[in-house]
Amino acid sequence: MKRPSFHIIRPLLLTGARSSSRWFSYIGLGIGVLLLLLAQQLYIDIQALVKQTSIRKNGFDYISITKQITNENMGRDNRFSPTDLDSLRQQSFIQGAAPLTSNRFEVVATAGDQIPFASDIFLEALDNEFIDTVPPGFDWQPGQATVPLIFSSDFLEMYNVFAPSYGLPQLSMETASNVVIGLRCEGQKGGATFRAQIVAFSDRINSLLAPKEFLDWANLEFEGLPSANASRVYLKTTDANNPDLLQHLTQKSYRVNKEKTAFGRSKQILQGVIAGLGIFGVLVVALALLLFSFYLQLMVARSRDNLQLLLTIGYRPDWLSKQVARRFIPVYLAVVSAALAATQLMQYGFHQFVMYNRPELSSLLHPSVWVTAIVLTGLSIFTNMRMVRKLLYGLS
Repeated sequence: MKRPSFHIIRPLLLTGARSSSRWFSYIGLGIGVLLLLLAQQLYIDIQALVKQTSIRKNGFDYISITKQITNENMGRDNRFSPTDLDSLRQQSFIQGAAPLTSNRFEVVATAGDQIPFASDIFLEALDNEFIDTVPPGFDWQPGQATVPLIFSSDFLEMYNVFAPSYGLPQLSMETASNVVIGLRCEGQKGGATFRAQIVAFSDRINSLLAPKEFLDWANLEFEGLPSANASRVYLKTTDANNPDLLQHLTQKSYRVNKEKTAFGRSKQILQGVIAGLGIFGVLVVALALLLFSFYLQLMVARSRDNLQLLLTIGYRPDWLSKQVARRFIPVYLAVVSAALAATQLMQYGFHQFVMYNRPELSSLLHPSVWVTAIVLTGLSIFTNMRMVRKLLYGLS
């Protein structure tokens, strides 16, 4: 038996039904899909930008905090007590907290005959886990003549800026690492001179770091006092821009480097705006599909007599529903493809002309955006076929 042709019976289903509602549904679907895809891609872009605002190590962010100094508390002890550290470590969004302890004795650094330079300096110590560059052998034992140091990259840059004004040579990192530094330590209990050498440079910590073993020993040896409470603490967290973390630090009046959390304080607002945009897109998609269902109902209602006649003479409802629904599939594919192409064009413009080709972003859409577009296409086709099938089986 020859298979029936839908082209023969197609005029029976087009009985003067106006197509304005259908086109409105197509336009609404395209706008809704575009808003939804844009919201998803913007969310991914913001997450990528936020993750680049601090130096990460093993998937964690490390940021320093201090207590805010005001006119009201400037006469008090504004260092971190053991209770403060325990409170920080108990927070779910903080994976670790380490104090940056400092020397309690005077330290004078010289470069000997190599560089005619001498200056009072400060030494600090931090748990090795929180330091971004820890070379092998960064430790110290009593009796060891040479003290290894980790120098801040920013400090070296500052030195190279003012060195020519004082007739001093500018230094590269390699040359600075070969300079033998003299450390003259003086306290109430005595003093000593040590040799020191820069063994690494830190991009994270703006300080001159000595091994913790040396600083604890020297504080007792030269000043007769243990290492004091720290004025600065480093936090280990999975996300330095976590709004809960920043809110907690604000409530405690802790000061954090704003450059390290450039997007953090506005992240919550941005995510709220993007979430609202995504929700609005979902609503527009839902309204578009609802409007199209009204169009199908109107089409079936106006073709009711013809459809009943076709069913009476032997046309099967499932075949009719498939044929009616199939004619709208190319339109759905075209609408979602157009929205996807527009999203790709906007992402390319955003990356190339707004963010100036920043390496943490991509000019191409994230794979999850393509998955969302495919899911929306399948959802639209499924909704269309289910509606047509339900209406036709209602007539049989």
